[in-house]
Amino acid sequence: MTIEVNNESGVTVDETILVRIAAFALNQLHVHRDAELAIVLVDEGAMERLHLQWMDEPGPTDVLSFPMDELRPGNEGHPTPPGLLGDIVLCPQVAEAQASIASHSLTDELLMLTVHGLLHLLGFDHAEEDEGMDMFGLQLDILTTFARERNAPKRSRRTE
Repeated sequence: MTIEVNNESGVTVDETILVRIAAFALNQLHVHRDAELAIVLVDEGAMERLHLQWMDEPGPTDVLSFPMDELRPGNEGHPTPPGLLGDIVLCPQVAEAQASIASHSLTDELLMLTVHGLLHLLGFDHAEEDEGMDMFGLQLDILTTFARERNAPKRSRRTE
């Protein structure tokens, strides 16, 4: 998978963890290994302009998704075809405020927002209650599994 991160926000962010969560989620959703994804981090002013232009809503938001090839999740035997997933745009300043309210780190908030944005790129939505339950349930499953694997102790190989 090709996952590019472009940080234009002015906030220092661990870009490698964003790539890792995106790759993990894409693998969990059986997206073809030749799929392409861009993650862009922007400041509040840029996010506000995008939010107004594309959603007709004032003020900055935390995440926007811009799908390209309208790919959908695959399954074990049939991954999605290769293609351009699209762009996930994150605003670390908005995410930082939300992380503070939720009493967790900016990194945790950005991980959640990356998965959320990725699910939107793959056609998930939360406009209707049943859709939201599916989307947020899948989001939680991906984040929980990623956290468990990320925090698992590394097993060392013994040599004799």
